[in-house]
Amino acid sequence: MADRFLGIIAQVVAEMVGATAFSAARVHERLLAQLVEQFAADSAFLRHNNHAVRASKLIAEWPPRDPIPDSDPPAMVPFVDNDAVLAGDLQAPTVIAAHHGPPSFVAVAPLIWGTVTTGVIGLTKAGGKFWAPEELEALGVVALLFAQLQARIAAERRLERLADLDELTGLLNRRALTTKVRPRLRVGREGPVAALYIDLDRLKTINDHLGHAAGDVILRSCARRLGAKVGHEALIARIGGDEFVVIPNRAMSAEAAETMAYTLQTAVREPVSIGGELITRTASIGVAVGMPGVDTIDDLLRRADLAALSVKRKGGNAVAVCDRDVSTQHESRNDGELHFVSGIDCDALLLLQYQPEIDLRTGEILAAEATACWQQPARGRSAHAFNAAADSMTLSARLDRWVMRRACGDFSRWRSRGVGQRATLRLNISPAQLATNDFAESVAATINEYSIDAASVCLEIRERVMVRDIQKAHTTLAMLKEVGVQTAIADFGTGDVVLAQLKSLPVDMLKIKTGFIRGLGSSAANLAVVQAIIGLAEAAGLQLIAEGVETPIAAKTLLRHGCNRAQGYLLSSPVTGDGMESLLSRRRIPLPFTATNETVAAVEVENLAAVG
Repeated sequence: MADRFLGIIAQVVAEMVGATAFSAARVHERLLAQLVEQFAADSAFLRHNNHAVRASKLIAEWPPRDPIPDSDPPAMVPFVDNDAVLAGDLQAPTVIAAHHGPPSFVAVAPLIWGTVTTGVIGLTKAGGKFWAPEELEALGVVALLFAQLQARIAAERRLERLADLDELTGLLNRRALTTKVRPRLRVGREGPVAALYIDLDRLKTINDHLGHAAGDVILRSCARRLGAKVGHEALIARIGGDEFVVIPNRAMSAEAAETMAYTLQTAVREPVSIGGELITRTASIGVAVGMPGVDTIDDLLRRADLAALSVKRKGGNAVAVCDRDVSTQHESRNDGELHFVSGIDCDALLLLQYQPEIDLRTGEILAAEATACWQQPARGRSAHAFNAAADSMTLSARLDRWVMRRACGDFSRWRSRGVGQRATLRLNISPAQLATNDFAESVAATINEYSIDAASVCLEIRERVMVRDIQKAHTTLAMLKEVGVQTAIADFGTGDVVLAQLKSLPVDMLKIKTGFIRGLGSSAANLAVVQAIIGLAEAAGLQLIAEGVETPIAAKTLLRHGCNRAQGYLLSSPVTGDGMESLLSRRRIPLPFTATNETVAAVEVENLAAVG
């Protein structure tokens, strides 16, 4: 090959070295211009083949034509059999005569990658100029270089797409989602921007029992269903193992996003066929909205995630909108986790508080419920966050042992001073304790150590915790009864424990869930639930206690319907050990309401109105 053509090839190689997917269009045009000049041609073109749709696409040409306002017929042309340029299967350089216009000859060389013709490059000479064999040979080499560039850029684009996509579902990944949504939250953009955080419930069960391949089927099915529901109206991403995010393309209020969330939840819940079985998975969905110029994409996703997490902690299969309460609870919980270990190892940071239980008829103090909280000057006191942190870090059993020993120590000391002889000490059982085989033995040992009458101690377990393993709960409660302690089901009213189970469980009392008590006097539904629980307790022969009594109307309503024992801020806020001893020494507290005939009649009227 002549040195002139070797020089042309060297120039092409040099130009292509730095080419990228972003600069490819400019590089193609410059190279065609150089080839027209070097080969003394009149024009040049580069076309790529799309074998999937059997068409040839114009990539670049020199000199460029004037833009055509509507469609550009030569830009995308179906393959034409027996046409060197448009057949899509050219294998070697060739020269053809132009079909239209003045006499001219077109040298065409195929772009071949592997065994596939991926395109063609062509140079046209008009006015009777012919193509020499060595020119055709050089053009063939140039075409191979163009094929290499085409393959490299295609590979780069594939990698870019893969970098933005989740491999399993083909949805966007977290990086791509944040990149696409970030501009929508800039100042001046339309808002609010909504985010729906979808967390599939109990996918681990599928993976453990049917294998990860079955779990992958569930995930791909979820991705398809989300896509079918929102189509091109939203961005959909898989950002974790069983977590998806949907960002609607249009501005959307929290109410509208919540409605969309329920629609998506229904779609996800549809059964999936796996190995001949129909498997149903539910989803916990958190909704949040962000305002452009105020919130970032990280803020938006974090709040939506918090809302989904709040649903998870309540059993899943629901939708929640992130509000200030959800954010505050999460921050408190995180603070608890950060300081839990130092708190439980340092008595100066831990405080044991007691919530008195009162007889609503007489004001007599019947019991004291012990709860741990931690105290720091910057954070004040918190029992809920501390216990939530203990549960999340699987250290609740350790905390419960601390509470039991300290509370038994206080109780023993009070009684040695003649205080609280008729009162009961209430302690909460965590899920971790319920699962411990020697729990009843450790309770017996602690009670004996402090010389406490076992019958004066009552251990409480939440209803939702109990139903996780009803058989294990039954066994543990039976062993505790053998020790001689009383047992209670706390937070009762979720409907998880039915009457048949209740009669078989070795428990002494029920504690009505706080949420039902707070609505008494204003909610007919809450009153109906409370009445049903009272009837259930009577049918099962169990004592009944109301938690969370905060208003006189709630106390009067409970009295009217036969629930005489209660605790809550109306009666007394939590107190320290010394404060509890002082209360017990007085035996009674003044009731902040009067159950006269007049007030009882008023309660009756209000209850009838609520039910009606």
